[in-house]
Amino acid sequence: MTPSGIAASHDPAPQGSERSDDPPAPAGAPAAPHGSLPQPHGLHAAPRTPLRTPGPVPSADVLTLDDPGPVLASGSSADVYALDEDYVLRRYRCGQDATSEARLLQHVSAHGFPVPAVFVAQGPNLLMERLHGPTLLQALAAGEISIADGSQLLVDLHERLHQIPAPQDVPHDETRWPHLSAGPVVAHLDLHPGNVVLSDTHGPSVVDWANARAATPELDVALTALMISEVAVDAGGDYSHAARAFLAAFLARSPVSPVPALDAAAEVRRTDPGLLTGEKELVGDAADLVRELVRVAS
Repeated sequence: MTPSGIAASHDPAPQGSERSDDPPAPAGAPAAPHGSLPQPHGLHAAPRTPLRTPGPVPSADVLTLDDPGPVLASGSSADVYALDEDYVLRRYRCGQDATSEARLLQHVSAHGFPVPAVFVAQGPNLLMERLHGPTLLQALAAGEISIADGSQLLVDLHERLHQIPAPQDVPHDETRWPHLSAGPVVAHLDLHPGNVVLSDTHGPSVVDWANARAATPELDVALTALMISEVAVDAGGDYSHAARAFLAAFLARSPVSPVPALDAAAEVRRTDPGLLTGEKELVGDAADLVRELVRVAS
């Protein structure tokens, strides 16, 4: 399993370009369109000053184009097209409606959580801000951030997200993972280092909200731990030792134990259509490793 294989449904962000798996903005929301982007969010460090003012938001007509631009990233369910240096178009290949995802992103953004701005949501399309910077995964692999700091950053993002109450007006697909019950907070359910962009303008920002829903902090932490653990137990993987060290650091720092939700999280992973051949067989060993590291840390 490669580093980007922490979740097979995601793609690495090239340095200086962006990862975009994020949502849209509400009708009537204050527009950052023709001048300034929304006030930058930061987690550990103050956001850097943008080098230039972004151009006008592209017309919504771009959503109807068969070929809106070069593919910047491609996951199991969506493609991200670079429209220019400031904007991207994210499009679900299966045609699924992205408007609920957009409303959820608007909700977390309104609570100050760091996500890219979304300007238009229509059908399977999201027109959004383009982030520039490496993912946390890339920064870890390059030695630009330590395992200790990277794991703490991931813990901080979980804690901050789980302070946001679940919105009442954003439905989720009840046919997906029917064994999961709703919870009181917003949960990303795919919050691993490949989905954190260390952006130039906003600081650490979370992308790819396709799985997000109302759930419990325990389930969210359990899924993060499992995805990292799957890399750790892949004996043939180049990053297994680093993933194990990162997982141990993450679990030692997290105030939320994943153990109560580990069985439910394992079922989510086993039924994930994005997992590659052979990866589903890693889930059981990955869950055992998470339990052992939690026991050691307690």
